Amino acid sequence: MNKRVAGGVLTQEKVQQLADQVRRWEENEVASFIKRAPERKTEFRTLGGFPVKRAYTALDAADTPLEDIGLPGQYPFTRGPYPTMYRGRFWTMRQIAGFGTAEDTNKRFRYLIAQGQTGLSVDFDMPTLMGYDSDHPMSHGEVGREGVAIDTLADMEHLFEGIDLERISVSMTINPSAWILLAMYVALAKKKGYDLNKLSGTIQADILKEYMAQKEFIYPIRPSVRIVRDGITFGARNMKRYNPINISGYHISEAGSSPLDEAAFTMANLITYMEEVTKAGVAVDDFAPRLAFFFVCQADFFEEIAKFRALRRVYAKIMKERFGARNPDSMRLRFHCQTAAASLTKPQYQVNIVRTSLQALAAVLGGAQSLHTNGMDEAFAIPSEEAMKLALRTQQVIADESNAGNVVDPLGGAYFVESLTTQYERGIFRILDEVDSRGGTIKLIEEGWFQRRIADFAYETALKKASGEKPVLGVNKFVEPDEKFDIELHPHDETSERRQIERLRRVRRERDNARVAQLLDRLVEAAKDESQNIMPVTIELVEAGASMGDIVEKLKGLWGTYRETPVF
Repeated sequence: MNKRVAGGVLTQEKVQQLADQVRRWEENEVASFIKRAPERKTEFRTLGGFPVKRAYTALDAADTPLEDIGLPGQYPFTRGPYPTMYRGRFWTMRQIAGFGTAEDTNKRFRYLIAQGQTGLSVDFDMPTLMGYDSDHPMSHGEVGREGVAIDTLADMEHLFEGIDLERISVSMTINPSAWILLAMYVALAKKKGYDLNKLSGTIQADILKEYMAQKEFIYPIRPSVRIVRDGITFGARNMKRYNPINISGYHISEAGSSPLDEAAFTMANLITYMEEVTKAGVAVDDFAPRLAFFFVCQADFFEEIAKFRALRRVYAKIMKERFGARNPDSMRLRFHCQTAAASLTKPQYQVNIVRTSLQALAAVLGGAQSLHTNGMDEAFAIPSEEAMKLALRTQQVIADESNAGNVVDPLGGAYFVESLTTQYERGIFRILDEVDSRGGTIKLIEEGWFQRRIADFAYETALKKASGEKPVLGVNKFVEPDEKFDIELHPHDETSERRQIERLRRVRRERDNARVAQLLDRLVEAAKDESQNIMPVTIELVEAGASMGDIVEKLKGLWGTYRETPVF
């Protein structure tokens, strides 16, 4: 029986010859050399725990069918979602920004656009993320501190003042209150006379990973998933270029998971959303082309590239084989990538530039459609303007000076990368099979299964850092005990909270409160009826001046709030 590999077909005779050659090499050259110069350790593994061989040959890619590698832009899209990739245009350079009031963040947006940024990404403060108005007691001290404060449509207008939303894509990182921000974005576009079908970008809205990892949730799981469903179906029917969800592995990884679990858990969440939307009567090919993803690029260079390639292959097979997609656009996994915040250090913080550069290059070689590079000072605070410019320049050097984007999937066919890609694909499907056999994603979140796996790997990683088994420069290797931090950090404007609350209270005074109350009652009725979509009435609410807190608190009366069972 012949074996098909990346480089062609190996006959049984050639397989045996190559196996004999590898064996002799190990017994002679390798053994002799190790006697004189021992290897650094007895066992090598990727960051995610996959064993790594000394060298890879055609034998290691022999069980990867050629059709699973394929060509860029063709099923199963292992080598990229598009046939020409960066030869047509570079990935979207999308540095996240958000602090203070909407006007403060708008200035940062304008600065980054002037520096060559090609997409906007909004970071919201904690009260906005959790659905509290800025004058709520829970918001005190947090308004605009780590993200921009958005309470009403008036804030959204100031956030994008002077920015043409039909010409630049906007990503919004928000989850439990995401549908309200999407409603504000739609209301703003309508007010400015934009065509909703020309808006591009995404809103994260991936609530399931919050219960698994990031812990920013408001309502119980099932009504929260219903809200996600409504956002996806609204987008499919009204915003043909917009991604109404960004299914995110990034936060799963940042919570401490392995790279394999980051990939597999994200696909488990995808499957749940797919099931919910199709149950609502929307055909797969009517919404799947606008699904988007968000992954981290961690420190293990080749592992991350293989992870991205495997994810594209897994996604294509899930969509085609499990959900019956026919449109190739429904099978193309498109993803935004961010370098790993968890890998940044305060000690010798300038080294973060090197870490970020390598992670960004891996993301490009892995085929990202959009990229954020972290600022060197993010271990301390929100990145300064100078740090953000340098992070953006990092991407621009890769794009304009390295020529890394001139060849599509340049590591395709590399024995190690193809072998690791296949290992990742199989590992992801093994985990998905286990999730299915145990009752599905929501049931396992309720039981703490995902949370426990993340916590276990995070603990193992912490032990490896403490022992030095996992080197971190400046922390457990090449430490400088007397290091002094000479760094100018982004300042927090203490007037932000007062300015934000003043605008919120002005909106409340000037709006038609009877109209808002009437619409809030309609919102509850729509929420009670599973067959209704809550997006239209939410859009009406924000147009009438309703605040984030008005809407969130009203639905708490219907759905209550979620309290997690701790996992030990």
